[in-house]
Amino acid sequence: QVQLVESGGGLVQAGESLRLSCAASGRIFSINAMGWYRQAPGKQRELVATITSGGSTNYLDSVKGRFTISRDNAKNTVYLQMNSLKPEDTAVYYCNADVRAAHYPLSRYWGQGTQVTVSS
Repeated sequence: QVQLVESGGGLVQAGESLRLSCAASGRIFSINAMGWYRQAPGKQRELVATITSGGSTNYLDSVKGRFTISRDNAKNTVYLQMNSLKPEDTAVYYCNADVRAAHYPLSRYWGQGTQVTVSS
């Protein structure tokens, strides 16, 4: 089985930065796309950023220029560098990964979520 473990959330003031990490573990053969979603209270989960195995990225319009997604394929880890944080970025952030693992078909796995709170 595959597990995704996130870290790096916390409480910051507006304008500050945070870096989220998400490491995949298990009998992994390969990882295709990886991404970050977020869900604020009372709102639907939304896509924040994705990155393909080749490094192509895609971002939610409201985070373009402030957030950067990257990955370390050797470590099966995806990162989200968040700069110039705003109160509206407050949410639980979830990572996901499309993983091909031993004895399992290509499947999407999710992390447990990490809270990001931005105070004004």
